[in-house]
Amino acid sequence: MAQAYIVAAARTAGGKKGGRLSGWHPADLAAQVLDALIARTGADPALIEDVIMGCVDQVGEQAVNVARNAVLASKLPESVPGTSVDRQCGSSQQALHFAAQAVMSGAMDCVIAAGVESMTRVPMGLPATLAQKNGFGTYKSPAMEARYPGVFFSQFTGAEMMSRKYGLSKDALDAYALQSHQRARAATETGQFTEEIVPVPVRLADGSPTDEMHARDEGIRYDATLEGIAGVKLLTEGGTITAASASQICDGAAGLLVVNERGLKALGVEPLARIHHMTVIGHDPVIMLEAPIPATERALKKAGMSIADIDLFEVNEAFAPVPLAWLKVTGADPQRLNVNGGAIALGHPLGGSGAKLMTTLVHALHKRGKRYGLQTMCEGGGLANVTVIERL
Repeated sequence: MAQAYIVAAARTAGGKKGGRLSGWHPADLAAQVLDALIARTGADPALIEDVIMGCVDQVGEQAVNVARNAVLASKLPESVPGTSVDRQCGSSQQALHFAAQAVMSGAMDCVIAAGVESMTRVPMGLPATLAQKNGFGTYKSPAMEARYPGVFFSQFTGAEMMSRKYGLSKDALDAYALQSHQRARAATETGQFTEEIVPVPVRLADGSPTDEMHARDEGIRYDATLEGIAGVKLLTEGGTITAASASQICDGAAGLLVVNERGLKALGVEPLARIHHMTVIGHDPVIMLEAPIPATERALKKAGMSIADIDLFEVNEAFAPVPLAWLKVTGADPQRLNVNGGAIALGHPLGGSGAKLMTTLVHALHKRGKRYGLQTMCEGGGLANVTVIERL
């Protein structure tokens, strides 16, 4: 079977809700990343055989196949197709898996895996809430209700369940949140993100462009202190989670160009990384956020690797209990985890986060001269993807 190689990886800098990316239509924002991938490789755009794009809230400006709309908003020819993927927060990590599977099978040679989410313009959960408000029902079917009677599936509930199950105190979560900001600040100030970020013009709320470029993640709190984080109001009375220990609402897009050996020759480029292993699992949908733990265990077993074989980890910081519980169970070295900060500081643009984390992981492996990286993230419905890559 052919191998799957990543030959380009790029992302926009994260934008805060109502911030510097809020004037961008999500299809146009994603198109900026598609164009950047082509520009960075010098590839003939006509060689791209598909664009697979993760997006969670596929309604309004992200409806009617945002992947195809991004292609039509880009410099890619009309001959390039596109399809949109929803595996909740893992949508664009799954897009990467689908792209890799396509080139490994030989069915295609050059595929773009990408993701986008404008959480400003398409608020989180809108497909469900808008339909229900207008009398079109809810996603929870009678059969689901019979299996999970009275359960309201909630990531916030799941995060509190994770804290209780793994004995994680609010103090520990707050300290982790501070670390995320400190690492993101250090990475930004030392240029760790410079090569991976696609600068885009800041647009006003009405979409009109400005002369200013957005090239720095907007959510980092450079003056964050433990006292300030500890003082943020709890989301649930008697709980452990606050907005400071949860991922930030974020606008953003990211993408990776994935090819096999024929694709390498056709494009005339050198690979950045090889996709070494891919896993996806289903787990308990009530606690919901725990799935990265068994998914990592399964992935390492199937890959014939140990946790010590992995040089860098990206575990999405949906909520601080997720990476902390993952560390506690796996025994991974905390100095290898989210070394440039995570979603608590940098933001979590839902369907764009999988490609965003992989972009950061690929570049971090090169900057640090390390070999293997592992990415995983919790996903709505109790799902988790795991991707292991090898730097080349």
